[in-house]
Amino acid sequence: MGKMRTGTFLLVAAAAISLVAASSIPAADELPHDPLEHDSLHGKHFEGGEHNTQFDHEAFLGADEAKKFDELTPEESKRRLGLIVDRIDENKDGFIDLAELKAWIQYTQRRYIDEDVDRVWRQHNPNNESTIDWEVYRKTVYGFMDSLDKDELEREENGISYKKMLSRDRRRWAVADQDLDDKLTREEFTAFLHPEEHPAMRDVVLKETTEDLDKDNDGKISIDEYIGDMYRPSGPNEPEPEWVLSERESFSIHRDTDGDGYLTELEIRQWIVPNDYDTAETEAKHLIFESDSDHDQKLTKEEVLDKYDIFVGSQATDFGEALARHDEF
Repeated sequence: MGKMRTGTFLLVAAAAISLVAASSIPAADELPHDPLEHDSLHGKHFEGGEHNTQFDHEAFLGADEAKKFDELTPEESKRRLGLIVDRIDENKDGFIDLAELKAWIQYTQRRYIDEDVDRVWRQHNPNNESTIDWEVYRKTVYGFMDSLDKDELEREENGISYKKMLSRDRRRWAVADQDLDDKLTREEFTAFLHPEEHPAMRDVVLKETTEDLDKDNDGKISIDEYIGDMYRPSGPNEPEPEWVLSERESFSIHRDTDGDGYLTELEIRQWIVPNDYDTAETEAKHLIFESDSDHDQKLTKEEVLDKYDIFVGSQATDFGEALARHDEF
């Protein structure tokens, strides 16, 4: 079977790229953020040509709230989900409407970002200074590179090298540094770690995405580069599954608006960072559509629990910790 890359909302399981064998050199997943983080923006919503169930779980519960959930029985999953439903129903009318579900999804997104930034901020700023200096950050994260030779610095796996990761972080840091003092406040550091959430960071997100997909470095994305980001066949004669054929059609009809066979900067921007796309509202509408058995555009607790696998599922996800917190359950 072919392999398809999937992302995690807002962040992510990093691809462990052990570029060098020395134990003192970190793998990519030991660095502050995923070098392939653009997946959280364009590779999330659909998996195998269908809506990605894992994305539903992460959007509903938050990307750091899942790891223990897969260990729960369906009965315990439903019990804890029922407690969450009670919290989402802010006006206590027995229904979850679009506004309440959207607000909850926004809350889980914000909670993940706040907790993630707090963790990394404390890691690099143990004295809780008002800013973090670039050189302090560089030494903490990439100081090991000072002892590597040129080949080790430039060795790549999946198109990523330590040298490229440092260069990317330096560029992202400069964009997040709004007052140009080469130091980041906590707010600026949030933009650095989670650029997908900040309009001022859209250009750097676009550039990173293009760099990751544009394997021949011609400044545009071909259909093969587009498909190759999601699917890699196991062998030369493996037939493409139906969802890949569907993605090829989607590329030609919906992505490549000028029909030249490539995604250029404007088309990539509309795909990755569309101005009119509201992730939380789109996901809330999807969850309601999937669960609203009487089609009244709102959900009862029974409707949610009947489709509990859509909201919390039984697969391994990144959601369980929230449901395992004793102060909430």
